[in-house]
This record gives sequence, C-alpha cells and structure tokens, in this order.
Amino acid sequence: MTSKLNITEFRDRLKDNTKIGSPQLQVKLGIFSVFFLNSKYFFGNFDDSSFRLIKNYNFTSSFYILKGNYQNINNKLKLNYIVEPLSKIGIIWMKFFPFIALIGFNCFFFFNFKNMPKEVYILFNLFIFYIILHSRWRLKTEKKKLEQKFIELFEITE
Repeated sequence: MTSKLNITEFRDRLKDNTKIGSPQLQVKLGIFSVFFLNSKYFFGNFDDSSFRLIKNYNFTSSFYILKGNYQNINNKLKLNYIVEPLSKIGIIWMKFFPFIALIGFNCFFFFNFKNMPKEVYILFNLFIFYIILHSRWRLKTEKKKLEQKFIELFEITE
C-alpha cells in the first residue's frame, strides 16, 4: 500500500494522533484513563520504520491491534500493515462465551427452578441472544473502524 503523504508528514500525523504507550498496558490499565481526556485517536508505539497502534479507549479495551512498517521508496511512502487480534483468547471468549452462558443458565434454570414461568425463560433467552448478536457485531465493526480511520487519517491508497 502507498500513502499520499511523504515520510515526514506521515510521522507528524503519527505524533499528532497517537498517545505514546504500550498497547498491552492500555488494555490492562485503560479503565484508569477515565479521569483523563482523550484527544488522540490511537494509542501505541512507533519508531522510524514501524508502528503498533490500538484505538484509544476510555471505558472499554480494544480487541484489535494495527501493526505495520513503513519506508520511503522512490519518494513514495510504502506501507505494510495488518489488523490482528490483540489476544486470540479474548476474541474466542467474546465469540463463544454467550453460547456457553445460554446453555449453562438454561440448564441451571431447568434443573433448579422447574416451576418457573415460561416468560422468564423467554425473556432470559432473548437477553442472551441480544448479547450474542451484539458481541459479534462489536468485533466486526471495531476492526473495520480501526482500519478505516487509519486509511482516512494517513491517506492510504492501494
């Protein structure tokens, strides 16, 4: 991929839009950033040839990291980047925990509360179904938004 920016403009935009720090530390201690204003979209590290960025969140953690490197070839900025899960276990947890909760809680209600009205089962199962849909939707949109913002901000073309 190439960028319409030159290498100095690219680095300046990285500096202007990235809060410096370890992406893994942001995921673990991100809840403490509630007390500080986030004026920068990305959080991560970068140097003269590579970058590791996540979205700068206040309340929740990011599931994806944008890793890549860049170099100046024939006065064109060449970029190689990928968007990958920050933690494969976290992604698996987000995808499959709602199904495990659905089965587990239904078994618990069935064996312990046999005289429970059907409305409670229906309401609970609708709630878990909503969680399943929301978690899948959030994973897809978060990855897409991270990449779209990166492409837009750094004017990346094919």
